[in-house]
Amino acid sequence: MHVICFRKEKELRKALETPEEKRARRLAKKEAKEWKRRQKLGWDSEQLEYTNTNNPFGDHHLLEKFVWHKKREQELSTTTLNEAQIEERERLRQAEMKRELEKVKRRRVEREREKEARDNEMSMLQRLKEAELFKEWEQQEDQFHLEQAKLRSSIRIESGRAKPIDVLAKYINSSDADIEIQEPYQLLRGLNRSDLEDLLEDIKVYIELENKQHLEYWKDMIIVCEDELQKLKRLVPSESDHGHVDRRAGINPTVSNDVAAIFKGKSYGQLVALQLQIQAKIDGGSAVDIGYWEALLQQLRAHMARARLRDRHQAMLRQKLFQLKVEEASSSAPTDTTLFPIASSCDPEQAGSSSKETGGGDADEMTTNDSDNTDIILNEEELLQKAYDIYNDGWYSPKLLKLADIPIEEELTEEDADKAELVMAREALRGNAGKSGDNKHEERKPQRTVAEDGSVEEEYTFNSELQLKKDYIWQNKYKPRKPRFFNRVHTGFEWNKYNQTHYDIDNPPPKLVQGYKFNIFYPDLIDKRTAPQFFLDTDPSPDFAVLRFHAGPPYEDIAFRVVNREWECSSKRGFRSQFSNNIFQLWFRFKRDRYRR
Repeated sequence: MHVICFRKEKELRKALETPEEKRARRLAKKEAKEWKRRQKLGWDSEQLEYTNTNNPFGDHHLLEKFVWHKKREQELSTTTLNEAQIEERERLRQAEMKRELEKVKRRRVEREREKEARDNEMSMLQRLKEAELFKEWEQQEDQFHLEQAKLRSSIRIESGRAKPIDVLAKYINSSDADIEIQEPYQLLRGLNRSDLEDLLEDIKVYIELENKQHLEYWKDMIIVCEDELQKLKRLVPSESDHGHVDRRAGINPTVSNDVAAIFKGKSYGQLVALQLQIQAKIDGGSAVDIGYWEALLQQLRAHMARARLRDRHQAMLRQKLFQLKVEEASSSAPTDTTLFPIASSCDPEQAGSSSKETGGGDADEMTTNDSDNTDIILNEEELLQKAYDIYNDGWYSPKLLKLADIPIEEELTEEDADKAELVMAREALRGNAGKSGDNKHEERKPQRTVAEDGSVEEEYTFNSELQLKKDYIWQNKYKPRKPRFFNRVHTGFEWNKYNQTHYDIDNPPPKLVQGYKFNIFYPDLIDKRTAPQFFLDTDPSPDFAVLRFHAGPPYEDIAFRVVNREWECSSKRGFRSQFSNNIFQLWFRFKRDRYRR
């Protein structure tokens, strides 16, 4: 019913409309149909607004379908296709082109996504590099602040107005300074409440600046400092403490002396055992007064921190005493043996660690053992007597065995053969000593020279030899041996035009190998009329070459890996190739690369 009414209303509007309205209605209908056709063809939103009169191409037939009439006529005349088949083929071609356009659009979107992902990855890497650089700057800044804090501490100590943190920092950081006789926690005696609070803040600053270098030491000092601060708060409470007093923070003064007597004289190991007992008592529920045992456990932690500091202090004193004894022994005359050698052969740090492990004994026994292990020093007579006792106990000479006591599988050596082997071993040892003496040149510092152009050059020892596996015709007659040599390599900067443009003194160019000096010694050469020769062989790496020296019997060939560049063969440039005084010298430099634009 509604459809019939709508149709009647539509027909009535068409009958009553003017010619202008009719023309406008038909144009709008035509434009809507063309809009749908363009959307179906894949036009974008910008192209949908184009008309024959309004387009950037100036084409008045833009909306009309282009038909190549000449080509159509030729296809109709040369092929058996009719008009409908040609239209169908054209429609299929347009559909294929549309699919290709869709593929191109998808590939473009994928490329944009990949580019965006690469950009995000590059930005992430850049942020990581900046974060790493910023972290390095932070470390440098912390190191600078730490050095400034140490400098301020040293100035205050020299001027006689040192703070407690200055003395504590000097105690843990200065290894060569004089060690105080008292433990570090003894410095907290006599400090008031504000001084202890300032010391706590200073210790936290040092922990942050030192990057947890002496963390255990500072943690123990914090525990001791907080314990002293709690004692002062209980003795003299301030106005800010009223209403914030912990009910478990204190112990009845009548039993405080008994509690102090429990902890007094205990070693670190005994305190640890006591802590385990108290913790087990609290966890087990057998404790009646939980507040008392928790307060006792809190004080026990402070005593354990003091015990750790005391052990550390004793270890530092032992090490300082050991250094003093060694210095005095080294500075005394050879006949003066009143302080050296020390009876205890163990290191002072090992002695300190062993004392911590055996902390379950009494404190008096521990101190006596420490004094026995570190302070026993033998004079000359006691040392000789100790050596005699050791000799009588163990006997250095081997025991005389009977032939029946020797197992059958044991190999027996004659005395002459044993002596011959001993002589050969000694000769081999002397040969190794000679080689090590020859290699002492490697420890020399580089020699610096200034060239004519003002560039600084350095010479380093170059004795890295390549191993050659080669047989010789004369090796049955003469025993082959390696010649001795002393080589040096020249390195330096090349201040050519390119390096002068891109580098300066503060930012120099990379060092390059500029030449070599080979000195090969042939003192026992059989045929001295024939000079040794050198050959350049190929190397697996194109940047290097193998320089091989050949002389003749009884010397083997030796080879070195050098940089593969063109040589400067002029004597004015330092080239030398001669055999004189049984020494073959080959000195050469490389040609410099000339930079041209």
